[in-house]
Amino acid sequence: MKVNYLSKEGYDKLKEELRDLVTRGRKDIAREINEARSHGDLSENAEYDAAKEAQGKMEARISELGKIISNSRVLDGKNIDNSKVYVLSTVTIFNRKSKKEMKYTLVSKDEADFNKGKISVDSPIGKALMGREVGDVVKVKVPAGTLELEIRNIERL
Repeated sequence: MKVNYLSKEGYDKLKEELRDLVTRGRKDIAREINEARSHGDLSENAEYDAAKEAQGKMEARISELGKIISNSRVLDGKNIDNSKVYVLSTVTIFNRKSKKEMKYTLVSKDEADFNKGKISVDSPIGKALMGREVGDVVKVKVPAGTLELEIRNIERL
């Protein structure tokens, strides 16, 4: 499995989610299952079926988080070269078609949140920017067409 590079904040957030699911989440599901069992015949008990399904989804998420965390490495953005775009770079780009300037931080897919300006290094824009320098112009194919993006600035978190 490939190494997943995370910021300290992203790593801590995933660890907290895992800790919460293992402690509070499992207790809550067990309580729901026991309560549903008390309602009688399990073959026609929709509450029981729903609780067991929720338990399965939660256990799958716990397993997924465990794998993500075990294959993760925390990066310190302060020690990364600012001359090129890497994971944890905050990049100011200019869209030549729309004439708009945008600022994105490149993160792993597990930390991506477009509403917070965090895009995945695995996204089309993220892939196109990786390893590039200020002044470079990249062409990115997206569902809406081809974007022409000029890198104007590179910073670290």
